[in-house]
Parts: sequence; structure tokens; C-alpha cells
Amino acid sequence: MVIHRLPCTFFHRGIYTLIVFTFEFGLARNIYSLVPSLPLINNTPCLGVKILLSNSMASRGMSETQRLRQQMEEQLDRLMAQLADLEECKGELDPEEYEEVHKDTIEQLNEFHSSLSRMTSGDMTLVDSFNAMQLAIQAAISQAFKTPEVIQMFAKKQPDQLREKLSQIERDQKIGKIALDSYTQQKAEILSALQKLGESLTAAEQTFLDSHASVLMKNFDQITDETGSSQKVLEMARQGLH
Repeated sequence: MVIHRLPCTFFHRGIYTLIVFTFEFGLARNIYSLVPSLPLINNTPCLGVKILLSNSMASRGMSETQRLRQQMEEQLDRLMAQLADLEECKGELDPEEYEEVHKDTIEQLNEFHSSLSRMTSGDMTLVDSFNAMQLAIQAAISQAFKTPEVIQMFAKKQPDQLREKLSQIERDQKIGKIALDSYTQQKAEILSALQKLGESLTAAEQTFLDSHASVLMKNFDQITDETGSSQKVLEMARQGLH
């Protein structure tokens, strides 16, 4: 058996790599007859290139998806901070001013959601990666969810942080630090988000959610379980803005 140890150089998108492979010459010939696209070095196919290309592209794809996700999260954080600031200053604004700024923020969320939908269309990897973010944005647009912090945790797939937030508002409610209406709204949002993220709810939590979910939240749950849910949520939001 003749063993050939040959250097294989590969240049791809500015990355230069020198690889040394050892393989049986005859076997390599047979593989080349099946995969003729493999490059030749000294009239011998370099098997490592195809493996390198596959691994390199997979690694680059994951890296690009992570960077894209970070950019999308930063954009969402900005919009949620805008909503949070608006709610904090609500008492200082005229009703007309509040409605105008709120409507503008929802429209920005609409545009953000549309861009995200176009970007992920047909790419199952991106769909899986951004599914929770799309649901969270839809919840915000439809106003089924009104708590920016909960929306952010939902979008970023953070069930542990949602549980911590739930514990916090439970403590705050017991000492009278949070109004009952706000506590009920936030708890229902947290439980709904956990459910959408595939987390199990206790019987008591499920009963609370069934009893206290708002009409908007129930409509959102029903719509997101249907085909074409994105368009229906956006239409529901437009109706609410008029």
C-alpha cells in the first residue's frame, strides 16, 4: 500500500489554511471518481478541502447568526427601553402626546417584525433561532404583553430569568409594593411566555393564567396557534391603533 502525504492549500474568503493529509492513493482515486469536484494536488485529490469547506461554512454560519441575533436583540432592547420610558413618563404627558409616541413605537415594532420576517423567510435555521423573538414582538404589537422587561426575556428565550421575575413580583405583591392590577398583568404575561417557550406550568399557575389572561392575550394565543398568525397579529394591532 502506497501512502502519500501531500500538502493541501485552500483559500476561501480571505482565510488561508495549510493542511497536511495522509491517505491511501488508490482509495483517494476511487473517491475522486465519485466526487469529481474535489481539487487535485500533484494530480492527486485533496480530500480535506471538502471537509474543511463544510466545517468552515458551518462555523461561519453559526457566527453570523450569533452576530445577527445580537444586532436584533439590541434593536429590540432599544424599542423596549422606549416603551418603558414612555410608561414611566405617562403621567407627565398629555393623553394626545402619550398616544402619539406609543403609536409611533408600535409602528416601529411593526417595521422591525416585518424586516425580521423577510430575513428569516425560507431559512429554517434563522426561523428556529428567531422564533421566540418574533412571537415576543407580535405579543408587544398586539398589546397582549405590555411589560417591556417580560417581552425582552421572552424574546431572548430566558425562562430562568422569567421565573426570577415571577418570584420578585410575588414578593412585591405580598408587601404591597406592586398594585394588584399590575401584578396580575405581569404574572399572566410571564406564565404565557413560559408556556410559549415550552416550559411546564404547575396546576395552580395554569389555573391563574386561564382565569386572568386578558382578552388581548387570549386572542393572541389563539391567533399564534393558527396558520398565517403573523399577518393576523399585525392586523389586530392595526385595528387597535385606529
